[in-house]
Amino acid sequence: MVSSFLLQLEWKEFLMGQEEWSFLLEIVLRTFIMFLTIIIGLRILGKRGVKQLSLFELVVIIGLGSAAGDPMFYKEVGIASSIIVFMVIIFLYTSVTYLIGKSKVFEKLLEGTSICLIENGEFSIENFKKENLGSDEFFAELRLRGISHLGQIERAIEEVSGEISVFYFEDREVKFGLPIMPGSLENPVKTISVKGFYSCTFCGYTEEKNEGDAGHCCKCKKDRWIGSSNKRRVT
Repeated sequence: MVSSFLLQLEWKEFLMGQEEWSFLLEIVLRTFIMFLTIIIGLRILGKRGVKQLSLFELVVIIGLGSAAGDPMFYKEVGIASSIIVFMVIIFLYTSVTYLIGKSKVFEKLLEGTSICLIENGEFSIENFKKENLGSDEFFAELRLRGISHLGQIERAIEEVSGEISVFYFEDREVKFGLPIMPGSLENPVKTISVKGFYSCTFCGYTEEKNEGDAGHCCKCKKDRWIGSSNKRRVT
């Protein structure tokens, strides 16, 4: 059955669609031209347009990619029209970059602002809620920097590029904080059996607790706690 299907298959149409074999050479030429156009466009955009992308710059790169990709293998899409698209995108990028440099209001509107996610070893809850960032993903980023608990962090800031900047406490200033190692938050408690420092699993607020009912967090009003850590950061 499979063999008869393969024999009946129109291989030319399967491989080439409605185009002729001669179009393969044209694809090579189109790709070469658009490849050079991409290189020239990125050179004009500069190093920042290639390295750390803001939201606006990402839109520019996607636009350039679409303009470059279609004419490489779609015969009905002309090279000249794609190059014009390139020129318009680069003009818009240059114009907007100029306006960003001239107006802080325009820059904030287009690219957003940096936002503090952790301050003095605790989550800035309202700021964290505004960001589309899961706690597991965020903890993974912190662990990659050698951080094992929030008490090692003086401040963590999400930059407009999406990267996280972390400022650490000096070793002598490290305090008890919420552990962020894998599995450390799996067994929260509501009753304290051993006196010590405990952290709220939701916001990271930390305090010393005696045996008995753990109570509610004075910062976020949640009632789940985990034993805190005050280990120094390994560098």
